[in-house]
Amino acid sequence: MKNKLTCFKAYDIRGELEVELDEDVAYRIGRAFARTLGLNTVVVGGDVRKTSEALKMALTRGLQEEGCNVIDIGMVGTEEIYFATSHLGVDGGVEVTASHNPINYNGMKLVREQSKPVSGDTGLRDIQAMAEQQPWLDEANKEEKSKGDYAEVSILDDFSQYLLGYLNVENIKPLKLVVNSGNGAAGHVIDALEQKLKALSVPIEFIKVHHQPDPTFPNGIPNPILPENRADTSTMVKQHGADMGIAWDGDFDRCFLFDEKGGFIEGYYIVGLLADAFLKKQPGAKIIYEPRLTWNTKEIIEQAGGVPVLSKTGHAFIKERMRKEDAVYGGEMSAHHYFRDFFYCDSGMIPWLLVAELLCVEGKSLSSMVQERIAKFPSSGEINSKLKDPEAAINRVLDAYKADAEHVDTTDGISVEFSDWRFNLRMSNTEPVVRLNVESRADVALMQSKTDQLLKLLRQ
Repeated sequence: MKNKLTCFKAYDIRGELEVELDEDVAYRIGRAFARTLGLNTVVVGGDVRKTSEALKMALTRGLQEEGCNVIDIGMVGTEEIYFATSHLGVDGGVEVTASHNPINYNGMKLVREQSKPVSGDTGLRDIQAMAEQQPWLDEANKEEKSKGDYAEVSILDDFSQYLLGYLNVENIKPLKLVVNSGNGAAGHVIDALEQKLKALSVPIEFIKVHHQPDPTFPNGIPNPILPENRADTSTMVKQHGADMGIAWDGDFDRCFLFDEKGGFIEGYYIVGLLADAFLKKQPGAKIIYEPRLTWNTKEIIEQAGGVPVLSKTGHAFIKERMRKEDAVYGGEMSAHHYFRDFFYCDSGMIPWLLVAELLCVEGKSLSSMVQERIAKFPSSGEINSKLKDPEAAINRVLDAYKADAEHVDTTDGISVEFSDWRFNLRMSNTEPVVRLNVESRADVALMQSKTDQLLKLLRQ
């Protein structure tokens, strides 16, 4: 394994198994994480992948050899690591996961105390440098540090109890929900919630799809953002006459919703729904939104008496901005939803609980709640273009449109607004790809024609 570690990305660690990431690298990351941040106790967990357990134990060995105590919470989702880190009051946490990446990948998501993200500019580069240098090899003959302790602990009962705090159970009317746990990663949390809801006589019935943990991913890579991965959830919703379908990615920090007709709802419109749900409970609160698609979210926040605050896209930026503004909620169209009372972290469990309650309170179907918004602000969804020179392409588009624009914003890429349509164009952090989002005011044909124009100009 090379000394140059290419598995370190902008926000987390991800790499191809045996090429970029193996047990030796995991061990080095453990040592470097503990040493760089001077950690005393760390909580670790892993997703359902075949290699997650071995990588987690190699990471644990590295942590322990730096004198760091390890609390292992088992097979869990990323948000359980966020929860455990703050709930147990420890110095940091690591989830071994490759989320929605292919089966031959794995990775890690790291947090420090209070579940604050460790990303490129908040320590991840320092950890990478130390893992590459391995200074402990030169200290081999010196006095050995005393090893940290290791304990296995379950936080499932506390976590599921905590989640129920987001639900006013008196508001819940009979609901039938299809829950697709991908390949089982989210299943244990659903089971724990189901037991607690039954004990409280809350009338929610769960129809479980791909519920048992299976590391071979027989139902495909758990990534409902890909249209080909939606059919199973959609079919079950229609078959069972369910009120809503919910599907998660591999470490279930993102959840995707389907209406009662089995229709997939783009993440953009869910942000508006959740903003509305929060402002019903906390009028006047600040809500963080991102520049890719904005009009629907802004209008809902303002009409509900909230304060919209724009942030750069990406979990590290949104979490930081939420802390600064004391915002109650932040949402991204990629289905990441962040909550102040969840240590400013993203959760794939809290969103569906809030939407389930909103369905009962509003007494409307999910499709009727979102269709009106989709018609009011139709959007293209994110369209990726792989380009030789992304920067030149963006400048070419900006030159063509800026003279007639009402407003140009550069918070994240370029956002260009006109009276009846707008677009955002941004470069990927990790690949030579430009991402385009277009929306209009109640004019699907305009949105589509502008999207075609922009793509032609971008790709010429």
